[in-house]
Amino acid sequence: MFTHSIANLFSKSEAAEIIRLSEDGRQKRGGLVGGTRHDNIRRAEISWLDDQGTAAWVMDRIVDAVARANRDTFSFDITEFKERLQVAAYDETDEGHYDWHSDIGDGPIARYRKLTIVTQLSDPDTYEGGDLEISLGGTAKVSPRDLGSATLFASFMLHRVVPVTRGSRYSLTCWSHGPHFR
Repeated sequence: MFTHSIANLFSKSEAAEIIRLSEDGRQKRGGLVGGTRHDNIRRAEISWLDDQGTAAWVMDRIVDAVARANRDTFSFDITEFKERLQVAAYDETDEGHYDWHSDIGDGPIARYRKLTIVTQLSDPDTYEGGDLEISLGGTAKVSPRDLGSATLFASFMLHRVVPVTRGSRYSLTCWSHGPHFR
């Protein structure tokens, strides 16, 4: 199994609270691993949540979900979570998107990423486009769009968010870390 889905990881009210918490932090244009910006590759506003403070409950839920999914599906050597929670906002005004990429890179932390978890924070009826697609050997698998659902996949897998053509899509992303893949 290359991906793992979890229905209802967060409720509608919890998803709304996560979005509210992200708006308390300063949003900035998201870049690539290493901080480089390429609008033709990624157009999204991002926020980092205080996962040891006001959003600790969010991180607790993510850690539990990753542990269960890793035990049931992946069996990766995960030792820690080195990065804070990231909320991304993809908006129709600039065709928010993130082209094909993997989450492992040359950054000092990104090279240790093992599993990526992306949670849907928006009601799917409020936007068009914005699908999270994961490449499975040349075939793109579309992740569930249900509010509060989460998709986990190996961080080395190619994935993208297609352009949002109406409304806004919010998602929560977190990475787990461990020794290099061998």
